[in-house]
Amino acid sequence: MGFESLAGAGGLGPVEINVIMLGGSQISTIVFHALTEQLDAGVVRLLDAVVVTKTTSGSVTVDEVDRAEFALADAALATPGLIGDDDVADLLAGIPDGEAAAIVAFELVWARELAAALNEDGSSVIAVERIPAHVVNAVAEMAAAE
Repeated sequence: MGFESLAGAGGLGPVEINVIMLGGSQISTIVFHALTEQLDAGVVRLLDAVVVTKTTSGSVTVDEVDRAEFALADAALATPGLIGDDDVADLLAGIPDGEAAAIVAFELVWARELAAALNEDGSSVIAVERIPAHVVNAVAEMAAAE
């Protein structure tokens, strides 16, 4: 299956890879529920996901997300295997020893048409910066207090 068959003739929209620190060794039902709400709303599409566990000595285990669990929630992975060993290696530095994280690739469905229009026009996005919610909320609280 080519990438164009995933999203029609325009291919995929922008893809974001998130590293999500987990409270345990698997994606919790709370996180899974929040994720499926976004998928059901059509805001994002789940392309691939792995769980990375680092022991206290620094050794690493990478497990595919339980596809059966995702299939039960109609949240099948659109491109399993998209997150490769090189991606995991690049993202490992942010995961502390003794912790687990999910590495999740999302297609930003809401931006697919914009990306296609930019491409058609010869324009392109040259930078994107994401500010984590906890940082934005802290800054908003400080601004409100002034």
